[in-house]
Amino acid sequence: MASKAKKLVVIGLLGPTLDRGTDSYRWERWRPSVSVCQHEELLVSRFELIHEKKFMTLAKTVETDIHSVSPETEVRRHEVTFRDAWDFGDVYAALHDFTRQYHFDTDTEDYLIHITTGTHVAQICLFLLTEARYLPGKLLQTSPNTRKEGDRVGFYSIIDLDLSRYDQLATRFHQETQESLDFLKSGIKTQNKEFNGLIEMVERVAIASKDPVLLMGPTGAGKSQLARKIYELKKSRRQCKGAFVEVNCATLRGDSAMSTLFGHTKGSFTGAVKDRAGLLKAADGGLLFLDEIGELGSDEQAMLLRALEEHIFFPLGSDQEVESHFQLIAGTNRDLQAEVQNGNFREDLLARINLWTFRLPGLRERREDIEPNIDYELERFSRENDRRVGFNKEARSQYLDFAQSSEAEWRANFRDLNASITRMALLANSGRINESDVDAEIQRLNQNWKPKGQQIDSILPTLLGSEKALKIDPFDQAQLEYVIKICRESKSLSDAGRKLFSISREQKRNPNDADRLRKYLLRFDLEWEQIAKA
Repeated sequence: MASKAKKLVVIGLLGPTLDRGTDSYRWERWRPSVSVCQHEELLVSRFELIHEKKFMTLAKTVETDIHSVSPETEVRRHEVTFRDAWDFGDVYAALHDFTRQYHFDTDTEDYLIHITTGTHVAQICLFLLTEARYLPGKLLQTSPNTRKEGDRVGFYSIIDLDLSRYDQLATRFHQETQESLDFLKSGIKTQNKEFNGLIEMVERVAIASKDPVLLMGPTGAGKSQLARKIYELKKSRRQCKGAFVEVNCATLRGDSAMSTLFGHTKGSFTGAVKDRAGLLKAADGGLLFLDEIGELGSDEQAMLLRALEEHIFFPLGSDQEVESHFQLIAGTNRDLQAEVQNGNFREDLLARINLWTFRLPGLRERREDIEPNIDYELERFSRENDRRVGFNKEARSQYLDFAQSSEAEWRANFRDLNASITRMALLANSGRINESDVDAEIQRLNQNWKPKGQQIDSILPTLLGSEKALKIDPFDQAQLEYVIKICRESKSLSDAGRKLFSISREQKRNPNDADRLRKYLLRFDLEWEQIAKA
């Protein structure tokens, strides 16, 4: 309410729909601009009526009607031009110009900003201008009395955007933002300034944008985990209805790549015994994470680009387009710009996925975050294995000193750390990791990180190449090296298969040891002949 010493001024937009009417029947309806001046306790000294030129006749009618119900109220009409009444920038600019030209006298007048009339865009603009104090007043909302037929006055409410209430909203917004940041970091209290800044930007982009996101960084830096967290955050905000679909492009080859990504029709290639939808369709309405996108072939890159730009693609062997609306998150540990220069990656595809690019630092670049990540890995192990495990004081200090030192290379980053904690936790007696456990683990890690030529009994770099061997998890490395050892000691693929599957083969009616072993080796692009010759 205005103070007694000041005049009350209402500033409002003409409502072409709600304020309409030129015949006598208009008095039988509730009209917001007129009703403002019909409340006995709301003594309006002046009404600043903003309208477009094309509504001049209606504006004059409303002015006349206000004088009829409230003779003491002066009406001033202000003509504005909206090129598009639903264009936010256009409407805001026009109303902002009005505030710049209007002479406000807050010493002698109180102002109410009527936000019931006009388009939703105009109402929002009036709210923002009031919040920013370009309009130095309170908000006025009016509404009809739907319970009482024939009531032309209705109700009103005054909303004061005072600083204390705004601070409460800002505090609540800050708390929600902080919860989102903690969620993206898996609840880990990170100390690295650069990483925290990166996560803050990821959070803002994840909520505001549906465009592709490119996550760069070394193997094991957490790209896959962050992609899933982005999806879960968007889903919690109801910005994502579909599924989270993930694939490592390094595992896709030939027809299999096309089929896996875009689907296929029955009979489109040998082995295609039925139709397959493909991962792009499975991600419709959701999020598709393509890890190691730099490994995609040129044909797959071209089809992916079209799917991103037009949301349509052809399944393998089909002449019918399939539509899918998904958000893409791509991951890579390669320099895609260099791959473009070398002719291995499409420049137009890189331009499409390079709108939001974030580089995740490796563990060696975040040594201050190693301690909270150790706690996170221990907690995850305890949760997944239903067994509480922890360090004793001396062992924790010993392991932490090593983990944060330059001696610890963390070549596979968080995968190395996860594997290290898992090994110690599994071997810990009575749920306590002691100094001898830490000693053995440090020795094991140092051996793993030795230059490949210095490692003992490791043939994987020879068979796969050093770069590819480094991309295999330690668990798979140990298993694969044992399989290769048995193969090299055997006369044939079948002989090696019988040794490796000696127990499970007894439970099969027709054990095909050679075929089982061949399929296992193909997972790593290995063949019996390669191993025999190595």
